[in-house]
Amino acid sequence: MRVKNCRVRAVAVALGMLLSAVSASAVAQSEDTAWVSDELSTYVRSGPTDGYRIVGTLTAGEQVQVLESSGDYTRVRNSEGDTVWVLSNELQSSPSASEQLPALETRVEELTDELEGINSAWEQRVASMTETLEMREGRIAELQNRNAALDQESDQLRQQVRSLQARLDTQEEDLLLRYFMYGGGVAGAGLVVGLIVPHLPRRRKKRDRWFQ
Repeated sequence: MRVKNCRVRAVAVALGMLLSAVSASAVAQSEDTAWVSDELSTYVRSGPTDGYRIVGTLTAGEQVQVLESSGDYTRVRNSEGDTVWVLSNELQSSPSASEQLPALETRVEELTDELEGINSAWEQRVASMTETLEMREGRIAELQNRNAALDQESDQLRQQVRSLQARLDTQEEDLLLRYFMYGGGVAGAGLVVGLIVPHLPRRRKKRDRWFQ
């Protein structure tokens, strides 16, 4: 709806600019060109006063060539080459609406097509931007899921490391205890042997036969 309102507003602006351009072009034309007022079909006379007889009419919006002016009347030549007098206030210096309308309609169609092209290009651009945004959002979601999985895996590995470290500490304590027990056993056995050996009976040496 917003796009449609913008399009209508743009067409109206362009139409106003076109009318201004046409009016400016009309003013720039030679002063011997005029158009019959759009408001009516006017009667024309054979002379420059109301006393002259009516010899015909000029169609509203018809273009005529101005020849001269006298009082309230202006002598003009129409498209058929006839020379007549018409009230000056029934002439205007800008092209009639009937002549401007086809050009304006064509221009409006051109502007409408141009606006539709701009709108189509803009919609394509928006669609492309939306697609890119969706792809980026999907990539971000994928990375977030992967990061969460890596965090979970890291927690599991940390737990395994702590468990292995605890087992290693336990094994080291068991090994030290065994070493102490083994060393204590060896020391105890040595002590016992040291206490027993002095009390053991000694064997007498046999005398040499030469002394018998």
